Amino acid sequence: MSVPDKEWRLTALTDVWTGDANGKEQRTVTTGLLGSIRWWLEVLVRGLGGAACDPADPNNRCPDRQDKRCVVCELFGCTGWARKFRFAVLDGNGEVMVAQIKHGSEFAVRFTPLRAVTAEEWALLDTTLALIAGYGAIGGKTVLKPSDEPNRAHAWQHRDYGLIRVEQGAAQAPISQSQLAQYICDGRWRKSPQQDFVWASLANFWCVSGRYLSRQDTSGSTFNKLLGRRELKNQGQQLASNDSVSRWLAGSRQESKKIFSFKNPPRTFGFAKPGTIELHDIKGRLRSVWPALSDPEFLTGARILDTLGSSQRVP
Repeated sequence: MSVPDKEWRLTALTDVWTGDANGKEQRTVTTGLLGSIRWWLEVLVRGLGGAACDPADPNNRCPDRQDKRCVVCELFGCTGWARKFRFAVLDGNGEVMVAQIKHGSEFAVRFTPLRAVTAEEWALLDTTLALIAGYGAIGGKTVLKPSDEPNRAHAWQHRDYGLIRVEQGAAQAPISQSQLAQYICDGRWRKSPQQDFVWASLANFWCVSGRYLSRQDTSGSTFNKLLGRRELKNQGQQLASNDSVSRWLAGSRQESKKIFSFKNPPRTFGFAKPGTIELHDIKGRLRSVWPALSDPEFLTGARILDTLGSSQRVP
């Protein structure tokens, strides 16, 4: 008996960058979107108490010596285990998306089962897409910073990429948050060491909607102020404080920054790192640039998880 496809219909609130082999943005590359969905699924899994491996690390990727896989690799595949689905991106007419996903365009992501996909796995995909759409971003170039400078606001390096909205989700069997957590933490899955990416968890995630960080002029930058950099334009890359918190938030060429901000529509999100900077410390830094920021505006991953509502969708 064939299993029906699962399809989520989306609208692009900004352009979406996936890039081709030459790093250009004119085409939609499905692997770019799928990789982004997988990354956010890892964030969700860790936030629900599970573990996800690091596919880029040969010493920490699945399978392990006992041939066990983490819950993410079970669905998305790993060495010796193909992913359970075929993935496609479709345009508004239901045809395979070839051109870049542009601001305002309608598109869909379709998952066609190739092997049995459990109700919990479908619910995890649904919750992941809801997380991306409501609080995160998808694809590449999401680390670009907005600018309010009139002569630079529309420059490519200050553009927003990767914001989407779910217009119609796929029908889901009702799965509660506790059921998902129980599935994720089941003993059948590999519990890989989390090491340096333990921060990439919904437990350490935060989001503020309706506000953004940017450079205002040559001497003022809320983004640099938050990161601990000097605000003066020519000194922006010089850390005002060389402590571990500032270095971690700012990132490097080899490591992404941990704060992301978008101007239109306005959204700012990021991560804390227990033992380095806590969520309440992030809130304090945000209030240094947004004095009127209220407690309800600062959404933590735990509060966000309660809003995602995968358990409310029924076939």
